[in-house]
Amino acid sequence: MTNSKKLSIPEIKKALKSYDKESLITLLIDGYKQSQEMKNYIHVLLNPEETIEELYQKSKNQILHEFFPERGDAKMRLSVARKAITEFKKWCKDEIRTIDLMIYYVEVGVDFANEYGDIYEQFYNSMISMYGNVVDKINNNLELCDRFYQRLKSIVMNTSGMGWGFHEELYSLFGQLSIQVEKGRREGH
Repeated sequence: MTNSKKLSIPEIKKALKSYDKESLITLLIDGYKQSQEMKNYIHVLLNPEETIEELYQKSKNQILHEFFPERGDAKMRLSVARKAITEFKKWCKDEIRTIDLMIYYVEVGVDFANEYGDIYEQFYNSMISMYGNVVDKINNNLELCDRFYQRLKSIVMNTSGMGWGFHEELYSLFGQLSIQVEKGRREGH
């Protein structure tokens, strides 16, 4: 659709209402064959539990392989690793697994930095940003805090001595989370 006018949702609905059941099925199957996004959508719709787990594992592997590939040197394309999380979130709408992937991204990044030494500043900024996003997401939810607290604490502990103010930033973010957890426990939430 380069120069043609895009149809609005009401126009699409009106057009689809004129199709019979078999034509609609054919349309869906053709879309399924043409688009990975359509495949994901249909699989999540028809087989949610298995598909979500499959997409979750695929996303985890994409993150891991950007830092620790099975062969060759790490590509360390942070945008590719972050996109794996974004794509999972888009298709699955599974908050707990999305947060888990976000934490996993930082854990693998920290493992990489510990393995290979000082990395460039943007790398650390990306890790801090993701860690901060996790803290923001779980800060007011004691159940999620309890679920992920130890992993977030381990990340901070594993960054001691790293450069670019990395450890200090993570420590500060973790401190904010710890305060909220303690406050929530005192209030009995």
